[in-house]
Amino acid sequence: MAKLSVRNLEVTGKRVLMRVDYNVPMEEKAGAMVINDVTRIRETLQTIRLLQSKGARLILAAHLGRPDGKREPSMSLQPVADKLAELLGSPVKFVDETVGEKAEAAANALANGEVLLLENVRFQAEEEANDPVFSARLARLADVYVNDAFGAAHRAHASTCGVARILRAWGGQAAAGLLMERELKFLGDELETPARPFVVILGGAKVSDKIKVIDRLLEKADTVLIGGAMAYTFKLAHGGKTGKSLVEKDHTGTALAAEAKAAKRGVQFLLPTDTVVADLKDTGKLNKKGKPVFEPINPRVVEGDIPDGTEGFDIGPATAATYAKVIAGAKTVLWNGPMGMFEDARFAAGTQAVAQALVAATQTSGAKSIIGGGDSVKAINKAGLGDKVTFASTGGGASLEFLEGIPLPGVSALNDV
Repeated sequence: MAKLSVRNLEVTGKRVLMRVDYNVPMEEKAGAMVINDVTRIRETLQTIRLLQSKGARLILAAHLGRPDGKREPSMSLQPVADKLAELLGSPVKFVDETVGEKAEAAANALANGEVLLLENVRFQAEEEANDPVFSARLARLADVYVNDAFGAAHRAHASTCGVARILRAWGGQAAAGLLMERELKFLGDELETPARPFVVILGGAKVSDKIKVIDRLLEKADTVLIGGAMAYTFKLAHGGKTGKSLVEKDHTGTALAAEAKAAKRGVQFLLPTDTVVADLKDTGKLNKKGKPVFEPINPRVVEGDIPDGTEGFDIGPATAATYAKVIAGAKTVLWNGPMGMFEDARFAAGTQAVAQALVAATQTSGAKSIIGGGDSVKAINKAGLGDKVTFASTGGGASLEFLEGIPLPGVSALNDV
């Protein structure tokens, strides 16, 4: 269902509360918190500049980390305000409150085109509880609401949906920002009636995490390519050996059911034929859960079964070549989940091959390439190819739930058109 767009708002002189996703990676350096990746901040600039040009008095709300309703200095948004001002090329005011007299005074003092960033909304326990009183206090800061935080749209929180519903009840409007619009367009509209052949590439760790996505996309896909650790559950389901690889023994039936549905619908369903495996060396260390930490050593390619004592870490070169050939003939490609443990260069070749094939199909054949958020986006950015695909989602869990067909609270709360 189409949602009201920020493009269609009349906001001159009005206070606009805009929810953004500034949950950026940070680390401490020389006693200060430093932002490692500004992608999520940069993605909001287009909507911010549009609202500034319309004469809005802009109040930004965001979260950072998981402070569990307590004030945690390392998760303050002050460094984000500084970085936003740098990227925006104009001042950004900051208030160390989310609601209350100080926040209201700062919001009311804004001139047309000025920007204010509130402190981390998750410093308030009422945020994640979607508390109606807290939502009303947020609503008092503004006349209009805009949601440009697709990555948080699957959360029924005060700043993602509670405040939108209250402002609408008070006669205000709640609209989608430009980034939210793009997410809904590419993950929704473009995949509803995709240009064919439509190829879906699914990776990641667990079949159970992706089965709802697989089930829904089997209604539309022409070909499904499976990679990542989830492929080992499919291998186990067919009676193959998986060594020490990550498998979900209680989901072998789920895997077979997915293949059966694909066969019934005439969807080509491809699994890896070779695997990059490694032996496991005990480091003598324990992880946070108190379990031994093993280091992969002696990586090599095997066909068919995964030998006892070894673990699979990536699709092999033959599989990568097969998948690349399928991708080359596609007109629409959706990719969600890496093909292996791409963070380690020894196990990144499969994921890189898929990324390169995706870019080639986009750049030379005009295919629409859509990256469904999460680790897939990290992987293609790591390969330096993020700007060469049609669209890369900013959502992780939100992308998955949207692809599953689950209504997102942050989207449902917006005005329909």
